[in-house]
Amino acid sequence: MNIQLKDNCRYALLVPTSMGLRITPAEGQPVHSSDSFKLQATSAETNVASVASYLGLPVKVLTTFVKGSPFAHFIKSNLRSRGMDFEGPEVEQGGPWGYRHQINIADSGYGSRGPRVWNDRAGEVGRTLNVKDFDLDRIFGQEGVQIIHLSGLIGALSPETSQFCLELARAAKKYGTRISFDLNYRASFWKGREQELRDIFSEIASYSDILIGNEEDFQLCLGIEGPEAGGKDIAAKIDGFKEMITRVKAQYPAAQVYATTLRQVNNTNSHNWGAIMLDGDDWQVIMPREIHVLDRIGGGDGFVGGLLYGILKGWDGEKCAQFGWASGALATTFLTDYGQPADEEQIWSIWQGNARVKR
Repeated sequence: MNIQLKDNCRYALLVPTSMGLRITPAEGQPVHSSDSFKLQATSAETNVASVASYLGLPVKVLTTFVKGSPFAHFIKSNLRSRGMDFEGPEVEQGGPWGYRHQINIADSGYGSRGPRVWNDRAGEVGRTLNVKDFDLDRIFGQEGVQIIHLSGLIGALSPETSQFCLELARAAKKYGTRISFDLNYRASFWKGREQELRDIFSEIASYSDILIGNEEDFQLCLGIEGPEAGGKDIAAKIDGFKEMITRVKAQYPAAQVYATTLRQVNNTNSHNWGAIMLDGDDWQVIMPREIHVLDRIGGGDGFVGGLLYGILKGWDGEKCAQFGWASGALATTFLTDYGQPADEEQIWSIWQGNARVKR
């Protein structure tokens, strides 16, 4: 792994995000038939950052809050419990029909019943994220950041957040912070903004040191041909994924790491899970193997979090890919949509297939 990180930084990892609430029924039941629910604080980007923060690396979150909201207080308490620093403006609610934190309502599924997720993002305060609310010279120049992780979810959330992510990437590049970009395409976010977002995502990708996405992400965000999505035998498509990543590298050669996860769903609680990573000129291919799934949401974020943790620790490419795979598998064993590793050993035990009791 040839990524050189800045020294003397206050933060190992920085993530901009829109924090929200996740509501899931008790005992794995569907939403429509439930009357008891669990409330969590959530965002894809803090899912990624949780691997590093739980394993002791300093993490910072850039976000925005609804001023005086009890849910904002709930979210802040959760971030503190994960060992994360945060900063961001307090936005006035503006009355009952004003701003709020987005809500993610999730049925995790069970067996032959697949998961269903309902996003309720009307009035989302995170759509107001604006570069003018943050001192980027202080964050990148004085405090210092080794890696910033950007997500296409935030990049496409609103015109303001698109520009916010672009300015963060430019500032990171200026100060020598390494840039991780997970494309995370969402069709509903892109509707009516296709060319605008293609241009912005392409510029961010051109600055990035680490590019992550699945076959749909690379095709629809960057226009790069990839293998057909879906299918039952994901292992048979390995060569197609490698060809796609090779095309990504040809178009965005500044990056040093390109990665994608592989998932074949046998049923809701059994997946074949794998990964492909190109590190310089070296391929790391983890052939799909079965994992047992309690809740699949957040598995991809767990992979990215584990990969970035390995890079931050200075590991070689093979070890980073393995740790990413196992971190993603770990996340699917939690009812939260992020993994909470006790230590590195717990994650390595998953990689080794060792589920024996530890006393």
